[in-house]
Amino acid sequence: MIEYRNLRIAVLGAGSVGAQVAALLLQHADELAGRVGAGLELVGIAVRDLDAPRTADIPRELLTTDARSLILGADIVIEVMGGLEPAREYLELALTSGADVITANKALLATHGPELFAIAEQVGAQLYYEAAVGGAIPIIRPLRDSLAGDRVHRILGIVNGTTNYILDRMDQGGDSLEQALAVATELGYAEADPTADIEGFDAAQKAAILASLAFHTAVPVDGVHREGITGVTREQVAAAQRSGFVVKLLAVCERLVDPETGADGVSARVHPALIPTTHPLAAVHGANNAVFVEAEAAGSLMFYGAGAGGVQTASAVLGDLVSAARRHVVGGPGVAESTHADLPILPITSVTTRYQITLSVLDRPGVLAQIASVFSEHDVSVEAVQQSVVDPAADGQDGNAPGATLVIGTHRATEAALAATVAALADSPVVARVDSVLRVEGL
Repeated sequence: MIEYRNLRIAVLGAGSVGAQVAALLLQHADELAGRVGAGLELVGIAVRDLDAPRTADIPRELLTTDARSLILGADIVIEVMGGLEPAREYLELALTSGADVITANKALLATHGPELFAIAEQVGAQLYYEAAVGGAIPIIRPLRDSLAGDRVHRILGIVNGTTNYILDRMDQGGDSLEQALAVATELGYAEADPTADIEGFDAAQKAAILASLAFHTAVPVDGVHREGITGVTREQVAAAQRSGFVVKLLAVCERLVDPETGADGVSARVHPALIPTTHPLAAVHGANNAVFVEAEAAGSLMFYGAGAGGVQTASAVLGDLVSAARRHVVGGPGVAESTHADLPILPITSVTTRYQITLSVLDRPGVLAQIASVFSEHDVSVEAVQQSVVDPAADGQDGNAPGATLVIGTHRATEAALAATVAALADSPVVARVDSVLRVEGL
């Protein structure tokens, strides 16, 4: 039996993930070679600063600032540097040179994925990205390969560990958002600038990737409706508990029927939502991630685990490395992405969902009738109403003081109808204020 030559592996970036990838590759080189059928030789690690501290011991002679030369001498390029540039330029160079590429860069894929996949297809290379969504959770391959023959209807994902940690502390410990964010920052779950996490940008990038895979359609990140968690209050979380729900930041990807054309379309959105405590996603605690898939034939599937962390993400990267190396040994061109369904991307107004609306209403006769008429005018059906009396001393004694709090759950309706209902309620003379509006998912 003729032995295959060593495969030359280049790593771009030596941060928390890159350093762990390099260390594990060096540590387990012989074992990985046995799985692949060829030696895996780490030929270099491109870094910006040769003297920066690393989270793992890496031989200094492997470090270089000459990324281009390193790429051109590699069979497989692993990109874990993050950001859009120069990562995009480097991956284009790697693919056009004939190297396979492995990336954990969800921002890059969400922004430039279609053009990178097109280059890979043109040259017969392969682009792997298991680590881009969900850290160590295997979700890319199941969607791309295992479920490729099925019809995925819906994905509900908790895909950002920072926001899940914050909301979990608010639910379990009664923290305010500010208190929970401070703890998350202290523990290293949140960056010094947490905007990408708490405003939903990170989750939106991952939603774009999941929707593209699940529905075989290129979904751009600017086609994902995005809302963050900054408006979630301790009072909303407590009210959710009383109603049998938990609040989660969800990435929701759905196959829908376009109400205008009657044809299939795709919706992807990120926003805080109420999940019933009986749903598996309600039990996802701390900084963990989970993706819940609803498919026509396979039914309901859930993938759960660590969504971030250097070692955990490195696990997914090394899994891609073994796959890429095996392809080199066996031969043959890379497999192109299945994004040719070209379903239209539908706006959030096309989505059908449920709302839970909390109102502070005035203490006047006929209030419930007037509120019910608002729902009826917009063709939204009320499923349940909970009422609690407000202490007059808390809001004053005049005729415009709230007299009760109403928590109203709706049946399914279009997002457009529900949004119009909320706007009309805010303008109603019997509503002192709209305290909270949350979508309900998972029912």
